[in-house]
Amino acid sequence: MLEESTLAASLSASERAEAHSLADLTLRRLGQIDALLAGLIERRPKPPILHALRLMAAELAFGARAPHAAVDCAVRIAKARAPRMAGLVNAVGRRLAQEQAPGDFAADETNMPDWLTRPLRWDWGTETATALTVAHLVPPPIDLTLRAPADAEALAAELGAEALPTGSLRLTRGGQISALPGFTAGAWWVQDAAAALPVRLLGPLEGKRVLDLCAAPGAKTLQLAAAGAQVTALDISERRLARLEENLARTGLTVEIVAADAFEWQPEAPFEAIVVDAPCSATGTLRHHPDLAWRKPPDLAVLTELQSRLLARAWDWLAPEGRLLYCTCSLLRAEGEDRAAAFLAARPEAALAPLPHDPALAPFLSPTGLRTRPDLWPAQWPGQGGLDGFFAAAFERTRP
Repeated sequence: MLEESTLAASLSASERAEAHSLADLTLRRLGQIDALLAGLIERRPKPPILHALRLMAAELAFGARAPHAAVDCAVRIAKARAPRMAGLVNAVGRRLAQEQAPGDFAADETNMPDWLTRPLRWDWGTETATALTVAHLVPPPIDLTLRAPADAEALAAELGAEALPTGSLRLTRGGQISALPGFTAGAWWVQDAAAALPVRLLGPLEGKRVLDLCAAPGAKTLQLAAAGAQVTALDISERRLARLEENLARTGLTVEIVAADAFEWQPEAPFEAIVVDAPCSATGTLRHHPDLAWRKPPDLAVLTELQSRLLARAWDWLAPEGRLLYCTCSLLRAEGEDRAAAFLAARPEAALAPLPHDPALAPFLSPTGLRTRPDLWPAQWPGQGGLDGFFAAAFERTRP
């Protein structure tokens, strides 16, 4: 069997793109695909035959490939990996091609596993949970954050991008990222428009000492440095910090990088602002990573305890008039609104910082902080696509 890297190297760029597109489609529609297959086979086979059936079903029900080509490809995979199953794959493929018109299945919550749909219904209601599922069916666009926001108009024209009301640029055509105008010069970096919003809750940052806790891979670190802050980027993973170092070299921004465990490290002096981009379930990024839904469910109890511990640790490093920003790329209130409320209950000297008068943030602000979801886009900004799921809240001291 070819190793993954060897297989990838054996494919042309167009073949790799096609394979990635099919895998992405299969993961986004996996619940529907498995429900469809369950009606055609008595016993679900083990991988790799199960995966071949899923990929074939995705092409037949939702793709644009000719039915005979999809069936033939799946049968060839079966003959190579489990010859005795080739007949089953062929029979299922022919039935799908003959009996099932593409797109005949309802795009309901089937495409999310129970571990995720249950808390989504609890947090947001059944209607919103379904809307989130539908939003995740569509591959997301690529958004860019600019090193110099004043260059937005010129870069948008050069890139053929759309300037979003939030300040990000949204690419309207595909292509190799590293070959796009401005990449080599470090004029921008890839960052979902939602992920670029939380830092703005900190207000002006010019000249301030700022700690970015759990910083890697570093998009928010770059934002802080581009805003003129003196940034310390702390993360436990040296491997992930290497990506930040590459982006710093490309953008020409300067940051102090520290590879350390936040619970063992101690700063020499307090910070005027601290960002806690805490480890979380990453459910808000499912548009970009549809495989996350089908991996082992995250242990929310462990994650929320870690988030609370990181908040408490960072609070002790904050200067008297500083701001502490907490954010997670999660759709779950347990990792967002509930975590902020728990922190405030445990720290009577803390309060939510005043919300900024920022038109780009206004549609996403509430008394509890900032919240974005893939199914939300302000009515006054029609036709511009969705956002990842994020929560953010900024805290400050009300008394010593």
